[in-house]
Amino acid sequence: MAAPDLERVTEPSAPTPARGNPSALFVLLGVVAAVVAAIVVGLSAAQALVLLGIPDPGPVTTYGLPAVRAIAEIAAALTVGSLFFATFLVPPQRNGVLDVGGYRAVRTAGVSALVWAVTAALLVPLTLSDTSGEPFTEAIVPANLFSATGQVETASAWAWTAVLAVVAAVLIRLALRWSWTPYLLLLSVVALLPVALTGHSSSGGSHDMATNSLVLHVVAASVWAGGLFALVAHAWRGGADTYSAARRFSIVAGFAFVVMALSGVINAAVRLPLGDLFTTTYGRLVLAKAVALVVLGLFGWAQRRRALPDLEADPGNRSALVRFASVEAVVLAVTMGLAVGLGRTPPPPPATTPSVMEVVLGYELTGKPTFTSLFITEWRFDLIFGTAAIVLAVAYALGLWRLRRRGDTWPVGRSIAWFAGCFVLFITTSSGVGMYSPAMFSVHMGAHMAMSMLAPVLFALGGAMTLALRAIKPAGRDAPPGPREWILEFLHSPPSRFFTHPIVASVMFVGGFYALYLGGIFSTYADSHAAHVLMNLHFLLSGYLFYWVVIGVDPSPRDVQPVTKIAMVFGSLPFHAFFGVTLMSMGSVMAESYYRGLALPWNEDLFSDQKIGGSIAWSAGEIPLVLVMLALLVQWSRSDERTARRVDRAADRDDDAELAAHNAMFAELARRDREGGR
Repeated sequence: MAAPDLERVTEPSAPTPARGNPSALFVLLGVVAAVVAAIVVGLSAAQALVLLGIPDPGPVTTYGLPAVRAIAEIAAALTVGSLFFATFLVPPQRNGVLDVGGYRAVRTAGVSALVWAVTAALLVPLTLSDTSGEPFTEAIVPANLFSATGQVETASAWAWTAVLAVVAAVLIRLALRWSWTPYLLLLSVVALLPVALTGHSSSGGSHDMATNSLVLHVVAASVWAGGLFALVAHAWRGGADTYSAARRFSIVAGFAFVVMALSGVINAAVRLPLGDLFTTTYGRLVLAKAVALVVLGLFGWAQRRRALPDLEADPGNRSALVRFASVEAVVLAVTMGLAVGLGRTPPPPPATTPSVMEVVLGYELTGKPTFTSLFITEWRFDLIFGTAAIVLAVAYALGLWRLRRRGDTWPVGRSIAWFAGCFVLFITTSSGVGMYSPAMFSVHMGAHMAMSMLAPVLFALGGAMTLALRAIKPAGRDAPPGPREWILEFLHSPPSRFFTHPIVASVMFVGGFYALYLGGIFSTYADSHAAHVLMNLHFLLSGYLFYWVVIGVDPSPRDVQPVTKIAMVFGSLPFHAFFGVTLMSMGSVMAESYYRGLALPWNEDLFSDQKIGGSIAWSAGEIPLVLVMLALLVQWSRSDERTARRVDRAADRDDDAELAAHNAMFAELARRDREGGR
């Protein structure tokens, strides 16, 4: 990741002198968030202890935990936002090395990631103290710390966050080129997930909705808050391209505002009855957070109406932007403090005791699955994959609209394939199939086969990257890289070349089934909603990667020959068949205690259900691969025809000069042979 020309980083082509140091602002934001979180917890701490039935762990834990967590949240947002700023909002130098604005943002992300790691590590003993009711001095004893961390889910999540943040801090310190910032941004977003997936929203009824909404909420808040912090720092330092960065961030902030608002409403709705909104501490904190979000929206609107026009008219006039954005950043810090306090405040108890099925799945299943219940009558929108299906369809439609407005054409078959893939993804995750998938192994296997075998084939044939490259205009000389440049960078990046290697793509595609089901991972984490989300993501991405290499119409980082593609398909067939046969012949039930705990009256014979799942894996694995092989043979034949037509057109243009030269070569060889014989 390091580049030899470091002097290019510190001496950009158009240097802009620094005008201020935003470090004091960052410290102020952390202090504000910590104080607000501690005050909120102080108002509700006694109620929380009574409801949870644990002794008072002492003031160090009671007030220190929310304060440290608020600082961790600010550091996490600053890490994500600074990397987002360096990746998408400011241009690098022409040689790919970060320019001054991006370099400073990356360095800020490195420092904040280190703070994030330290605070996350501190939160491990603080969480243990809070959970057990023991003082912090007891929880931090190494023997107690190492023995109890794995037993407390939230403490384990903070430990994973600390590890990921340390890795991010080290890699950020080594990064000097723009091409690495997207991967560092992805790593920082991944570091947000362990705690988001184990928050208070992931327990009790409707935990699937609550957890998914919390994930969306946390990611959107980090991008918005952190991006705003990075923009303020850039403007405060007098950085170049401030107007273009502010204009782009304004669009991102608008989307983040919508995501935060919708996900916050959904999260509160599944936790809080409407009647408790004004009568409970939890409800009043939800209202306070909603008011803060509205205030943030007003600040964003005012900034778009006043600060951006002033900056466009005079790029050196940053005063309005700095003023509005700084106040907005402080309000964001207050909001994040309220969010931490809200997370430490227990919601009102439900009016009725949730059933075992509601606690485990998050919802009730009414009866045995039928075709009608799987595909027509039962629906539960998946906030992650259902939203992804809609967003992918809308984005593709916008690309088609741009091409049509420009007068260009696009193959109808590709559009049908892409929209069909979005439909399959939506049905698999948001219909009755998605509802019954966590409860029955047969439905689970059918859903995963659709997400790894069917939807990826359709997506690969849709050619979305080719459509985007045709529909999106280049960013322009010296402008910040845009979506078109990001796609091209992704296609030519070393990670893309690695993951599109035929062996790597095939191992990920086939090996995932063996590792998850025969390796014991599924049995261990069958009761985890986060594990199901990650499994869906793995099957979708690994399937798309495999079929992108084999039959995809998009440009590939590697030039894979048709013979190699056919070998990939033929090589996968026996492994899928063996996997399905192994499932059908197993002598034990995977995740038996989990399925027995659900006590579904129509699923008492778990062996038969597992055999049905194995037969689905065998048939769903073999039939699509055979069809793909036939499609590949057709593509190969058409490729030969196109090559022949190209050669014929070239011959018509040069009067068959290539053939004449070829015949002349053989004639010369024959002449030399005759002379040699004489």
